[in-house]
Parts: sequence; structure tokens; C-alpha cells
Amino acid sequence: MTRLRDRAADLVMGARMAFTGGRDGWLRAVLTAVGVGVGVAMLLLAAAVPGALDARQARGDARDDLRMGEKIPAAANTLLIRQTDTEFRGQPVRGRVLRPEGPAAPAPPGVAALPRAGEVLVSPALRDLLGSADGALFAPRLGGATVTGVIADEGLAGPRELAYYLGSGTLAPDDATRLDAFGGGLPGEAFDPVLMVLVVVIFVVLLLPIAVFLGAAVRFGGERRDRRLAALRLVGADAAMVRRIAAGEAAAGALLGVAAGGVLFALGRQVVPLVTLMDLSVYAADVRPPLPLVAAVVLAVPALAVVVTLVSMRAVLVEPLGVTRRATPVRRRLVWRLLLPAAGLGLLLAGAAGIAPLGSERQTAAGAVLLLVGVVTLLPWLTDLLVRRLRGGPVAWQLAVRRLQLDSAASARLVNGIAVAVAGTIGLQMLFAGVAGRFTFDTGQDTARAQVQVQFPARPDAPAALDRLSDVPGVTASTATLTTSITADDAYGMLRIGDCAALAEFARLGRCADGDVFLVRDPEGQPAGVGPGAPVVVAAAEGVTWPVPSTAREVPVRSDPSGYRQGGVLVTPGAVDAARLGPLRAEAYLRLAADQPDAVEHVRNAAIGADPYASVLTLTENRQASQFVNVQRGLYIGAVVTLLLIGASMLVGVLEQLRERRRLLAMLVAVGTRRSTLSWSVLWQSAVPVVIGLALAVVFGLGLGAVLLRMVQTPVTVAWPALGISTGLGAAVVLLVTGLSLPALWRLTRPDGIRTE
Repeated sequence: MTRLRDRAADLVMGARMAFTGGRDGWLRAVLTAVGVGVGVAMLLLAAAVPGALDARQARGDARDDLRMGEKIPAAANTLLIRQTDTEFRGQPVRGRVLRPEGPAAPAPPGVAALPRAGEVLVSPALRDLLGSADGALFAPRLGGATVTGVIADEGLAGPRELAYYLGSGTLAPDDATRLDAFGGGLPGEAFDPVLMVLVVVIFVVLLLPIAVFLGAAVRFGGERRDRRLAALRLVGADAAMVRRIAAGEAAAGALLGVAAGGVLFALGRQVVPLVTLMDLSVYAADVRPPLPLVAAVVLAVPALAVVVTLVSMRAVLVEPLGVTRRATPVRRRLVWRLLLPAAGLGLLLAGAAGIAPLGSERQTAAGAVLLLVGVVTLLPWLTDLLVRRLRGGPVAWQLAVRRLQLDSAASARLVNGIAVAVAGTIGLQMLFAGVAGRFTFDTGQDTARAQVQVQFPARPDAPAALDRLSDVPGVTASTATLTTSITADDAYGMLRIGDCAALAEFARLGRCADGDVFLVRDPEGQPAGVGPGAPVVVAAAEGVTWPVPSTAREVPVRSDPSGYRQGGVLVTPGAVDAARLGPLRAEAYLRLAADQPDAVEHVRNAAIGADPYASVLTLTENRQASQFVNVQRGLYIGAVVTLLLIGASMLVGVLEQLRERRRLLAMLVAVGTRRSTLSWSVLWQSAVPVVIGLALAVVFGLGLGAVLLRMVQTPVTVAWPALGISTGLGAAVVLLVTGLSLPALWRLTRPDGIRTE
């Protein structure tokens, strides 16, 4: 019992030493807490991401109004609803038109009372937009309705979502969906196995650099700690007691870092609702890491600090008269450093061969972790190997090289996080580039012929609606047609009315003049379904028939600008009296001026002004699967956040290293060394490990990407632009951190830095 009490007292003494030592001791504790805290905050944020996305999805499911094949009779508890989704400057806008059919009609989540005709409820983000200078460009889509309230949080996917519910007194059952409750809907789309591999590797790539830097952050202040321990040896402490005191000091600093990380995470949660990345936003309440993961972080970080501290002390001999370090470090062994990446490569190759005893996802994660850890284990060895051979050069270069020769591990530890992040990003980008073709589809749309398609539902004044589009600012050309369905005996087809230029977008007409009629073969090459002289029944006008002229010519079909090939009857205005055919649908293809980016917004306003249920589609030649886009978006968001946090942590680490060496730096200035020389020396001390680390990262990144592509059975290709961007970003972060540390260097080299007590 006495022995346990003595050991506990040693740990407590170490914990007290973490916060003693006056201003210098507290500064050391603060720097350690900030370095560890940033890493802890990042881990907590990563742990909260799945829950935040689940909460967002749950709110979306609760307000779901999509019904397939359900027939609900009108009643006092039913509601008519119609989708009127749109976009505003690239941001999606969720719109719904509502008409209650009775006093007990259901209200969507977040809505206390349904809006009446002429009223609209908007999300807070849309309310802010309407109140801004850009509000006038969006307001016409609400049809002059009065904003009477705001949609509550439970009715929105996220705080920055643009959404509205517009009340209507004229919405017809044939134009809407009838509901008696919100929620439910269709099951979600199954997740592609290739995308699952991507998600697993993304989490590894984003979290492993944080873990690597945590291992470096807990070693802040190591040199001063060793000198304090030597003083304890002088007053009678033995080697075991010294190790326990060091463990207590490391655990206390790590716990302070955990607390700082919790504070940073709590502060970051409040900022989350203000940020929108790739159209994705979440509420602060959504960002809640599961308690088991929180407990794991709280326990693992102090344990990591103790282990790292004890391992680092193996290279230091703490004696009563001082601290002895190896002046000439023993050559680092290579063999064991290759075992981890070799094991990781073996796991990944086994997974590619279909051998996965650990489970596909677990084995992929373990293999990626072990392979990327190879960067961490090999970087000190490679740095030490190369800097030993460096000789000569300017004074700044010699100072930097000598420092690296004496202790290359300290600089390598700061670069490890960036190197791992770059290696993982290169591998991921190779995988993304390799599989992008599986999730990218050719829409067949021809943006050279038109950039926007506008469709109006059947209406009596369809020509007037089309005329409004041609007068919109930014519209340089308009191809407009009127359409309706026709039947002839058992044949079904479409009747399209337009001038020769407009009809030429749907078929290869050859010669054409007003009064001509054309029969278009359908995509299978069969006749149009009706022949010359055959009477057809017009679906839009009950009892109205129209005889196809005997002079009608058969012509081959042509893909329209939206990529569709449609058979039917093409009619010029002189061959039919459109007014006799009843309400007609209208369609227009528009070309827009490239120098007017808001032209499409004006088109949307004009279309919705003519008919609130008009459809406006922006044409694009390629489209990617939504799951792939979401995964890629998650990678970009995570990579940006990870690089920023690693950069901030690196800055803390560099400042701590400079603070440890302030007496030496101040002495160099005192004996005549120029501050510019020291500045260049610090730059070179960062640049040499960075160049070596990035070169190693490129090799491991290419290897990881090649193996991952083999796992998903895709030819190995190198995404050279992504490789260059990833490497350049990593180097830029390190150079930026070095530049930000220079003011601290100049302050630490003042004459009072020589003073000691």
C-alpha cells in the first residue's frame, strides 16, 4: 500500500510540475494544451460527422412528401402539395405550394400553421436573402406573396437551406400530390461498394494526420522537462521515480489539452451553422459526438502522451549532474520501419484478391493506416540519411544543416502530419479520378445549341408565355414550340407546332416552308404511328380531331438539345389552327449571353411569372451520380479543415521549438549573427524535411492509389494535376507556418533572451 501511495505521489508531483515554473511554465503548458487541443477538437468533430449527417437526413425524411402510386381520397385531413424547386445562383431552393382540403390538413415539420393563399413561409436563410440587395432578383418567384412566418429548425435540412412553403387557393388535384401526413417516402439508394471503399479511406486519410500530430504535440517542452528531472535526480530521485514524474507531467498536460480541445470543439459548434460548404450546412445541435467515442478520446490522448514520453526518454540519460544526449546519433535501423507499410500493402493486396478475413471495410482501413504510417516511420530515417551528407554552403544553410544533423527527428515530427495528409490525398485523388467514369454520365444534352430548357404545363395562353421568354435580358435566341398528345386508333404520339427553325431541332427536315407537316420516325426507326390523311384525336380538346395532310413527309428523328429523340407529328403554324386544339403545353430552348451570369435567374423569374409551375432546366453535357458527388464533397470539406488545423498545430509546434532554443538564438545574435541569417536558417530547417517528406508522400500516395484502384478493378492511372495540387498545398502550408513564426523568432533573439535564473 505504501508503495502504491509513493507511486501515486510521484504522478501527482509530475502533474504539479506541468503547471509550475512561473510564466515560462504556464507558457509551456498553454502551448501544449493548444497543440493537443486542436487535435482533440478535430477528433471530436470527426466523431460527430456521422451523427450530424444522420440528423440532417432524419429531418429530410420527416418532411418527405414524395408518394408513388398512392391514391388518397380528399378529406378534412388531406393536403394538396406540389414541388416548385428552383435554384438561385447555383444554390438549390426547395419550394412547395400548399392547399389544405380541410381544417385538419397536416402541416409539414417546422410549420405551426399552414400559409393561406397569397402567404408564404420561408427559411431564415431565404428571409435573409429576400432582405438583402439580391432579394429583388429572387422575389418574383414567390408571386408577390407576403412573408408571414419562418420555417422552424425541425423543418429544414440545415440552417443555410433556402426553402419556402407558398399557400395557394387554386392548386388543382390533377396538378398536385395529396397527403394526409408527412414523412416516410421511398427507401434510400443502396450505397455502391466502390464508394464505401472511398469513404473508409477518406476517414483514414483525414484522421491519421491528426493522430500523428497529437503524438508530436505531447512532446512539447521535452528539453526543459529533462533538465527539471535532472535536478530531481540531484536531490535523490531514482530513475524509476523520474519516469513516473515524467509520466504524470505528460498526462497532466494532455488532460489540459483534452479540456482545451473540448472548449475549442464547443466554440466550433457555434460557428458551424454559419458555414455552408458545397451546399451543406448543419445545426450546432447536430454536431454531437457519441459518448463512447468521447470517452475513448479522453482516455486515449493522455495514454498516448505517457507512452510517447516514456519512449522518448529512452534516448536521454537523466543524471544528477545533467542531461546527456547522444552527440552522434546511432544510425537508425531501416528493417522494422518497412514492416508496417509492407503489412499494410499486404492487407490491401489481399483485399484486392478477395481475401478479407477482417471484413472488407476493416481490412481496407487497417491496410491504409499501416501503409500511411510508413511515411511516419521512414521520414526520420530518410531525413537523417540525407542530411548527414550535406556540407558547406552559406551560414544560414550550415546552421540549419547542423541543427538537422543533431536532431532531425524534431523537424521530421512537425512535417509528419502534412506528409501523411499529402500521401493520403494523392492516393484518394487517384482513386477518384479512376472511378469517376463509373459515376459520370453523358446526358446527351447539347449546350452549344441551347443552355436552358423551359417547359410550361398545358395552358390556353401558351404562346404568350413563350413570348415573355424571348424578351428576357440575356436571352440571345429562343426556339419555341407548342405540344399536345394525339391518338389515332391504337397509336399514340405527340403533335408539335413551331416554325421551321424550331422544328429543325427535333428532326432532319430538309426543305421546309410554312404549311408543311412532317411525320417523324421514333428512335427505333418505326413510322410515326399515324399516316398521311389519317384523322387524329387531340387529347387536350375533347372531341376535336385533326386530319393529317396527305402531303405530310416522313423525316428522320434528331436528338433535341436536351438529348431526347421523340417521334410524332411536326406541324408548321400555317398547317393548323392552334386555337382549336385546346390548352397546349409549351417548350422553349434558350441560348444565353455568356457575359450575363444572371441571365438564367431572369429566365426563371419570367417563366414562373407566366406560370408558377413552369420547369426551368439548365442543360449540362455531363452529370455525376449524387452519391459520388456527396462523397467527393465530403473529401474536399474534410481536406480543407484538416490542412487548416494541421497548419495551426504546426505553428504551435514551431513556436515551442523556438522557445526551447531562445537562449541559443539570442547568443548567436549577441555574438554578431544577423537576424536575417537566423530567419533563413529557420526556413531551411523547415524546407529540407518538407522536401524529403513530400517526396516520400508522393511515392506512398502513388502506391496507395495504385493498390486502391486494383481493389476496385480499375486501370491504374495517375492524376497528375491532383498530385501537383496536393503537393503544392502541403508545401504552402509549411511555408506559411514558417513565415508566421518569424516575428516570434525576432522577438526571442533580443538581448534579454540570454538572461537565465
